[in-house]
Amino acid sequence: MTVGKLIRAQQRGWIGDKWDWQRPSLSWFTLALALGGGVVALLILVVPTYLLSRMVVGAEVAATLLQVRTWQVMGNTIGLAAAVTGATAVIAIPLAWLTACTDLPGKRLWAVLAALPLVIPSYVAAYLYASILSPKGLLQQGLFPLTGIERLPNFYGFPGAFFVLTLITYPYTFLTVRAALKRLDPSLVEAARSLGYSPWQAFWRVTLPTLRPSIVAGSLLVALYSLRDFGAVTMLQYSTFTRIIYNRYQGYRLDTAATLALLLVLLTAVILYLEYRSRSRGQYARLSAGAARQAQPVPLGRWQGVALLYVGGVLALALVTPTAGLLYWFGRGWRQDWLVRDLGGAQSNVHSLLNLASPALNSLTASALGALLTVALALPVAILVTRYPGRLSRTLEQITYAAFALPGVVVALAAVYVGIIAVHSLYQTLPMLLGAYVILFIPQAISAQRASFLQLPRSLEEAGRSLGQRPFTIFQRITFPLVKSGVTAGALLVFLTCMKELPATLILSPLGFNTLAATVWTHINEAFFARAAAPTLLLLLLSSLPLAWLTLREKG
Repeated sequence: MTVGKLIRAQQRGWIGDKWDWQRPSLSWFTLALALGGGVVALLILVVPTYLLSRMVVGAEVAATLLQVRTWQVMGNTIGLAAAVTGATAVIAIPLAWLTACTDLPGKRLWAVLAALPLVIPSYVAAYLYASILSPKGLLQQGLFPLTGIERLPNFYGFPGAFFVLTLITYPYTFLTVRAALKRLDPSLVEAARSLGYSPWQAFWRVTLPTLRPSIVAGSLLVALYSLRDFGAVTMLQYSTFTRIIYNRYQGYRLDTAATLALLLVLLTAVILYLEYRSRSRGQYARLSAGAARQAQPVPLGRWQGVALLYVGGVLALALVTPTAGLLYWFGRGWRQDWLVRDLGGAQSNVHSLLNLASPALNSLTASALGALLTVALALPVAILVTRYPGRLSRTLEQITYAAFALPGVVVALAAVYVGIIAVHSLYQTLPMLLGAYVILFIPQAISAQRASFLQLPRSLEEAGRSLGQRPFTIFQRITFPLVKSGVTAGALLVFLTCMKELPATLILSPLGFNTLAATVWTHINEAFFARAAAPTLLLLLLSSLPLAWLTLREKG
């Protein structure tokens, strides 16, 4: 695109007023940003293009759409996502209020612990809870000598999937609502109380409506996670789209898999649209002059014991129970014969743990490279959206956020097709896996970077421009040092999710490139829970480091 075309695009309103294409010093920098944004858009659009092409040429498309089973799976998927979203809101909102607005003893510690289930991958939580709560699980074995119970209710299917996903996804709503509560202006509640409202009425009529955007934002993340989850529903044998798509792929029924994948993408897009429509209505910002005060903690009084019981009960189910199960299986595995070889005893145990070094290194390498590549490609998008607003930049932002609608198994299918048809040399190589990570997780990086850029006053960059500095020099010396914390936070979030990602890693990993996630899945898929314990512990430890760093950075 020539400079003249860019100027005409600006005049038509496609590019925001801040683009100064007529200055030669800006042309190369802005063109580089546009090129980077274009690469991201093309990368993401590969997936829906593949799905549409498969539907056009596939002979099984009509048959798949007309099958009753397809719409049963649709109902299962929607029902699970709706149930999990509602349950997480019921758990998270009181938990956020207790740890943010009351005099709950040790509330900062409770807040940190309440966020930790977010680190547990769904397939790990599924096998831990299944080993404890299944009809002949550890709980039944412990209860039988005392009560004579020979069998517990069936845990597999919808009950297990609902239970597991609820306990590992409530932190999404908890974190967003708690952050909103800490920013809430106490004068709103005080005004309601002065009008005669009781504390309970003030909460329902003032606080809760004000929290609506944060509740919707957290619930959206929960709903998307439930729609995209593969590990828990597969482990617990509940048929949702992700499980059926993977099974069809394993059976080389690619047309059917692509059709179901497109239905899942469309379903997710509908949810994103509904969230956008709800977000576009209503005023939630403070309109009057002045600054909000820090709210005084609400005294719990005689309800303090009940509050501690509630918080402790949630953490006992969501954190203590899976941790205890994991430690049990780790200890059992440490004593099992598969750990006792010719070297004998402790030496054999250490040798077996050292065998995890290669999967751990592979996981760290792929996740670190994926995070760096994702952050690098997200940076031009974040700059375009925040510094050069216009139709093109808004369209680019919408395309990148549409990646939320792409489950890992769908992205993997598209990558396999592209690798076989177009770029065979990249098929089952590390660059293809990294490309899938970029498509899946670039919205996280853009969100973190966008928030940092919006908090940076443009006057600082304008001051550098007034001194005759080139745009790249301004970015290098002024902008980037000030937004570096947001970029780092986005990189850590992407690293965390790359470590946990399962279907894309299973399908796209190079031959012989074993990761911790794949190792854990192989063992639990064969019901070797003891063998899965050690790699699970290592995966959780490495995954917890970014979340711990982000949590410790929070003030107050």
